[in-house]
Amino acid sequence: MQIDLLQEARRQAEICNACRYCEGYCSVFPALQVERAFSDGDLTQLANLCHNCRGCYYACQYTAPHEFDLNLPQALADVRQDSWEEFAFPRAAGKAFQKNGLAIVLVTVLGFALLFWAARALAAAGGVGFYAVLSHNAMVAIFLPAFLFPLISIAIGLRRYWQTVGGAPVRLPHLRGAIASIANMRNLKGGHGDGCNFEDEDRFTHARRYAHQAIMYGFLLCFASTSVATLMHYLLGMPAPYGLFSAPKILGLSGGVLLVLGCGKMVWLKLRSDKSLGATNAFGGEIAFTGLLGFVGLSGLLLYAASGSGWMPGLLVIHLGAVLAFFLLTPFTKMAHGFYRMAALVRDAQRREGG
Repeated sequence: MQIDLLQEARRQAEICNACRYCEGYCSVFPALQVERAFSDGDLTQLANLCHNCRGCYYACQYTAPHEFDLNLPQALADVRQDSWEEFAFPRAAGKAFQKNGLAIVLVTVLGFALLFWAARALAAAGGVGFYAVLSHNAMVAIFLPAFLFPLISIAIGLRRYWQTVGGAPVRLPHLRGAIASIANMRNLKGGHGDGCNFEDEDRFTHARRYAHQAIMYGFLLCFASTSVATLMHYLLGMPAPYGLFSAPKILGLSGGVLLVLGCGKMVWLKLRSDKSLGATNAFGGEIAFTGLLGFVGLSGLLLYAASGSGWMPGLLVIHLGAVLAFFLLTPFTKMAHGFYRMAALVRDAQRREGG
């Protein structure tokens, strides 16, 4: 990891530790204040606990033009982003995405869409619905490796993270506390429950928290839709296509709507936010990935609306290209932050227990 980023985060953490004005703002400050000196692992853990709500910055009396020039949200965001790049597997892919995120997303989606268009030659004879364009076996052969790769890559990254922060063996209470925190986005509520200052300085709002929840639950609903459809296909002998009021359709459509709304709101908030309070080098990559995730949801909804029309084949290959790009890019994008935040919250639960 970059020494200069760690040194600056260490300098600011030591000043914050002496001040302690922001003690109740989020999980970062109780964890920060139990330390007297900050190792690289401590700073990495604090950085991944930080949700960049920015409340501490607007409450701080030592920001510029004060000589201390504190900007803890940016310092931790830089370390956090650098840690994701360092822990990514392979590392070169993580660094490349952050530098050229938008171009990589566009090229990947278009490239895979062309691949699927060419693969139409594998369509099953007499297939129904989407399978008339691309056979079920072809889809499985393409997406199964694409699903397994990010799981392996993220597992390697999390192992590297856990070793760096000195994580102990995980027990059920640690997981339970972390999941509860993630479920309601506790660290985006702000120190007084009024929300964070992501949008406009002293204005408290829950908009970013709600956008995060829409994205998270939208993604989980879409994943549940795919999982249920897989079980219905292989265990119950009920292959697609499914009706509007079937479990896969209800889960998928509701998840798609939440993804589109959440990602659209998140992009809007990021464009309005103060870029100097985050990892400025990663801004383009974050926008590109959020846009990609929203496009996955939108293209899925359009695909359903176009079922049975001449638009369906073209929309299908574009949607599948976006989904495949999403899976393969996940370990190197903002999507990975959910896994690292989960690990950071589990480690924080261990700290509070004395581990």
